[in-house]
Amino acid sequence: MISQTIEYALRAMSSLASLRGVASTSEAIATATSIPRAYLSKVMRDLVRAELVRSFRGPHGGFKLAREADAITLLDIVNAVDPIRRAAGCPLEDPLHSGRCPLRRCLDDAVELMEDRLRSTSLGSVLSGLDRTRDHRTHKAPPAPHRVKRSA
Repeated sequence: MISQTIEYALRAMSSLASLRGVASTSEAIATATSIPRAYLSKVMRDLVRAELVRSFRGPHGGFKLAREADAITLLDIVNAVDPIRRAAGCPLEDPLHSGRCPLRRCLDDAVELMEDRLRSTSLGSVLSGLDRTRDHRTHKAPPAPHRVKRSA
C-alpha cells in the first residue's frame, strides 16, 4: 500500500529532520538514506513543490525542512509525492451494486483509517520515538465484532 516513492520521501524527510535545521546536499541525503540519486532528485522536487522542503543553491546549498518537523504530518509527505488513491467505482464491476459496493466500502474504510493515522502523526513525533495518537505499550486492539454463525 505504500509505494517506493512514499518510502523514499519518508526516509529523506526523516534524514533532514534529524539535522535540526542544517541544510544537507542531495548527495549526503542519498548516502544517508540509501536512495538512488536520480530517484531522490524527483522526490526532493515534489517535496519542494509541496513547500515541505526548501532548496538552496550555491556552495553551501542543499535542502532543509521548510518548517519544524512537529508541524509536518506523515500525510503531508505522502500527499506531496504519491497521494493515496481510492477506488473510483465498484472493483467487482457488479451492476447490481448501485451506489457503493461492499468491497469498495471496505477499501474506502481502510484508506480512511490509514489517512487518519498519517494525519495524526507528525514527522517530529516519529523521530523522537513518540506517537501522539496512542501509546503502543498500553494500546489494546479493539474487540472483534460479534459474528453470528449461520447454519448451512
